[in-house]
Amino acid sequence: MINIKSQREIEVMRKACKIAAEALKIAGEMIIPGISTKKIETQMRKYIESRGAVPSFFNYNGFPANACISINDEVIHGIPRESRIMREGDIVKIDVGAKFNGYHGDCANTFYCGNFNNINAKIKKLIETAKQSFFEGIKFACVGYRIGDVGAAIQNYVESNGFSIVREYIGHGVGRNLHEKPDIPHYVEEGKGKGQRLAENMVIAIEPMVNMGSYEVKVHEDKWTVKTLDGSLSAHYENTVLIKKNGCEILTVTDASANYK
Repeated sequence: MINIKSQREIEVMRKACKIAAEALKIAGEMIIPGISTKKIETQMRKYIESRGAVPSFFNYNGFPANACISINDEVIHGIPRESRIMREGDIVKIDVGAKFNGYHGDCANTFYCGNFNNINAKIKKLIETAKQSFFEGIKFACVGYRIGDVGAAIQNYVESNGFSIVREYIGHGVGRNLHEKPDIPHYVEEGKGKGQRLAENMVIAIEPMVNMGSYEVKVHEDKWTVKTLDGSLSAHYENTVLIKKNGCEILTVTDASANYK
């Protein structure tokens, strides 16, 4: 069942989403060569808890950490470790959620470790494409469109830039549960219609995962970390979005709400 949020629920979710977004911002600012992924995760947890929330990911389906930190060919669900040290030139995906007063916020971004002025042009394009594909998708994230319209816009943008969109992991509804209906594919499913029509006050997480090579992925032996099958680099970008009559509102922001038409 798809949950349409009340105004009270939306206000609580705005707070949860802001906490998650602020934790992500803190994490991004900590990325330097020589730092461990565990140190960054610990600071995110401390910040979330200081705001009266709890990390959404801890023990979610058994996940053993408070946030996901995935490096280079790791797509998502990387487990932070003291032994995982960031190096100059790494691309780092951080995914975090915060639960506040019973509701979740969920967001992710891809960061570059080191001097961004020295980044390889193709890697820079990969990171920028993942982010921009999200914004291409939310042009259709409003009443009157279908989930498939969002996915088609993302897929078309990604593929037109020479990259591929991951199929095995997709976006989702957000609310009292971290993952709710509806599913939000970031591509068009063959042989299917355009999916569920978007309704006012639905809240969804749109999170394109973009690979430099093939879209195929595999799960690492730790049973959590998802990696590209061909070893190519991957980028990830996510926000929690409120569907409105005209446009949408990105809830996972650190300042005033972001409205898009």
